[in-house]
Amino acid sequence: MSFAPLLEAAPAIPLHAFAAMAAFGLGLVQFAAPKGTLPHRTLGWIWVALMAAVAVSSFWIHQIRLVGPFSPIHLLSIFTLAMLPLAVWRAHTHRVTDHRRIMILLFTGALVVAGLFTLLPGRIMHSVFFGA
Repeated sequence: MSFAPLLEAAPAIPLHAFAAMAAFGLGLVQFAAPKGTLPHRTLGWIWVALMAAVAVSSFWIHQIRLVGPFSPIHLLSIFTLAMLPLAVWRAHTHRVTDHRRIMILLFTGALVVAGLFTLLPGRIMHSVFFGA
């Protein structure tokens, strides 16, 4: 494993990748830890900020171009930016089931599934984890 390919990429790419990796790790902690506590809320706000950074930074990544400079993954970024405040609002209004459902959806879709696609041959994260 070498972070060299990631660190040599355009600045938006390492920002995007490191924010995603941090959000993934923090998300696992959030799933395992007690809910409704001050640490859960504090770490939750950090997770939301990391996910927003992942989504926003994606708009400066254009390795796959299908519609102008954009690809279908950018739709996921728009979806993420729309769902994050909704999930926070659901928690704030004590609609915990909706909050949980949205957060699990974002974690699974925007981090796990999208992250697995970054491991395909020819992608930077494939080089990071498996070598050139």
